[in-house]
Amino acid sequence: TAAAKAAQHHGTLYGLSSLATTGIAEIGQLTDGPKVFQLYVWKDRELVKDVLAKAKEGGFHAMALTVDFTWYGNRERDIRNDFSIPPKYSVNQMIEAIRKPAWTYDFLSHEAYTYACINTEVPADSLAAFVNSQIAPEFDWRDAEWLLGEWNAPSAVKGVCRPDDAIRAVETGFTTMWVSNHGARQLETSPATIDVLPSIREAVGPDVEIILDGGVQRGTDICKALALGADSVGVGKPYLYGLAAGGTEGVIKAYDILKVELDRAMGLLGTGTVDELKKRGPGLIKKRNGSARDYPDRYAYERGYGGGVI
Repeated sequence: TAAAKAAQHHGTLYGLSSLATTGIAEIGQLTDGPKVFQLYVWKDRELVKDVLAKAKEGGFHAMALTVDFTWYGNRERDIRNDFSIPPKYSVNQMIEAIRKPAWTYDFLSHEAYTYACINTEVPADSLAAFVNSQIAPEFDWRDAEWLLGEWNAPSAVKGVCRPDDAIRAVETGFTTMWVSNHGARQLETSPATIDVLPSIREAVGPDVEIILDGGVQRGTDICKALALGADSVGVGKPYLYGLAAGGTEGVIKAYDILKVELDRAMGLLGTGTVDELKKRGPGLIKKRNGSARDYPDRYAYERGYGGGVI
């Protein structure tokens, strides 16, 4: 709820995951600004139709389909920390719980979290196996067409890293390209989103909306994204840092910091407006020379790809 309150305070777009522990109706009461509902690729079409109907009723203006989670990434940090859903309480986890009594008390004294957009009666750890069984690796463009027909409103495809996929998505009916590599937690050595952004902008032209996420932690990162073709960015870590430090006020402060840093960067670049930044942007960005590690093959640079496998 802190992120929704901060979005309302700053007038920014708020995104709610279909696996969130806060429900659609509750979020609708916290912010009347623009809202996007994020949906995973699921097998059960009745479940999909149900959550989309709830999102429409809850005042969500757009839908974002995450397409880079049709298989499991190798989350090495989770393995190292024995993190799993449902949880398995290892010796290491119990030791950490003892070392952090305030967190442990908070966890034990509150009701179990639920996937509020799916079922508010069943704890999230109990629903995890069901959710995992719903992931659909066979999902294809025909399924995407069906989904767009069910939603019939502005829609983004989240997980775009290739220009040809972006073109296909526009032809299929998506209105927004969300350039994302899932925080680099899915396909190992996937390219950095900032590296593929210019080629995707070139592929879809100037009129298709583009959102970029991945590595956006400073106002200068936002500035670079806008200069290279994005219309907006998604942030994760900055708001989480603010949330951990100060709850709702901490998230609001994190947004304040990003805005001040962006204003300063634009001022020092001599760009008075976002439109001017986007127009002059490519000429303001200087990239270091690539190394063999940055490109998967000798022709990757010419194709507009850099930073990893394609």
